[in-house]
Amino acid sequence: MDSNHRSPHLRAAFLEGLRDLGYVEGRNLVIESRYAGGSAERAPAAAAELAALKLDVIVAGTTPTALAAKHATRTTPIVFPAASDPVTSGLVSSLARPGGNVTELSFLSAELVGKHLELLKRALPAVSRVAVLWQPGERPGKDMLRGADVAARPLGLRLHFVAAPRPDDFDRAFSEVTSARVGALAFVPSGLFVVEQRRLVELAARHRLPTVWPFREAVDEGGLMSYAPHLPDQFRRAASYVDKILKGARPGDLPVEQPTKFELAINLRTAKTLGVTIPASVLALADQVVEK
Repeated sequence: MDSNHRSPHLRAAFLEGLRDLGYVEGRNLVIESRYAGGSAERAPAAAAELAALKLDVIVAGTTPTALAAKHATRTTPIVFPAASDPVTSGLVSSLARPGGNVTELSFLSAELVGKHLELLKRALPAVSRVAVLWQPGERPGKDMLRGADVAARPLGLRLHFVAAPRPDDFDRAFSEVTSARVGALAFVPSGLFVVEQRRLVELAARHRLPTVWPFREAVDEGGLMSYAPHLPDQFRRAASYVDKILKGARPGDLPVEQPTKFELAINLRTAKTLGVTIPASVLALADQVVEK
């Protein structure tokens, strides 16, 4: 399992799901953890170590680690709790019949980027330029950029794409965003951005940028808005896939599960700090509003 020590709530949700199914670490469950931090560069070494252990199941917490795990082993079952466009990325052959040794829960990232832009425009009608931060190196990311560009046109938005391959690039990326004189910032979902979520929220606050996130937890940290499936729930549900595989199911026969519920969260405290007013029509759509 790709152990993300900066997102312990996701690991906790996965373990909770296992406990609900009767699996308790140290009693009838042994977990070997490796940490790649959402990095495509560090993922292959972590995946190779896990593959060499001949485990019953590998749970990969990010797209880079899932791809690395698939490359490292064609036999050990792999479960991925929140895939970014799993067919395009090459993780599975199809959603209905994944094939091979990988199955997962889809994050529907491509569709989310367009929805984020729509919500930004509704919440901030005066915004005409939006920066989109993305992590190069993943094919789905490039497809999402194209999808975002298409979604932006009918909204009257001009997009400025900014690449941030590594955490060392964040300061430079935000300087570029500021120089572009955009009115808001959106994110292409990335394992790296989950890992570095708090720092990204802090940078956005420092540059006084309204943000819309693909992760609900970012709003608790101080991000303005999020629209996404609930990630802890995705990781909790991944435990049922592990259970089925341990009981004999083949991962390639388990359909990729897609989220059915999406939540809109808004941080009014952040809105006040930024000096923006969220329209009542948008607040009425929110599932959760942070006011303190």
